Amino acid sequence: MSKNHEFYWRRLHSLLGVIPVGLFLVFHLSLNFTATGGEESYNNATGMMELVPHWLLLIVEWIVIYIPILFHGLYGLYIAFTATPNVKRFGTFRNWMFVLQRFTGVFLVIFIAWHIFQTRIQKALGADVDFNMMEEIVNNPFMLAFYIVGILSATFHLANGLWSFLVSWGITQSASSQKVATYVTMIFFVLLSIVGVAAILAFV
Repeated sequence: MSKNHEFYWRRLHSLLGVIPVGLFLVFHLSLNFTATGGEESYNNATGMMELVPHWLLLIVEWIVIYIPILFHGLYGLYIAFTATPNVKRFGTFRNWMFVLQRFTGVFLVIFIAWHIFQTRIQKALGADVDFNMMEEIVNNPFMLAFYIVGILSATFHLANGLWSFLVSWGITQSASSQKVATYVTMIFFVLLSIVGVAAILAFV
């Protein structure tokens, strides 16, 4: 892969990680957060999706969710396994963020594939994706822990990826603006994590 092509592939990877994948994550966790209001609240919120024609929903899912996630995940794996972290040599905060970004990315490929299998594919096979389904999934302590780690990995990956997006797209160029962006994205990580973890614990 030429340097020029790699530059544009990385730009596309960065952009898709924020739009639409990042926006979908925020929407998905916010929708799941309705579970904190009880079974009826969650089922009513997720039931709204049934009002969308099935063919239209499939098109939107593939264009807005599956294809961007597939590209972001696969190219992310390429980056993760070809990048050279220098934590042992420098050990700076940003180097550790670099390593964590790659680690969470690899884990998320596994987690998202499993989550889609447990929910979307099961729905295609005739199961109802509702409060009871999620309740049965997280009734297993191992699966509950797996989902919590998955949620925290996703929220961190998005927050830190947003910081990288701001830098790589030239939005935050100075050291001071990057420092401010670090604080803002980490606050975003904490708040979104609270929403996500509270949502999954609501099914317990």
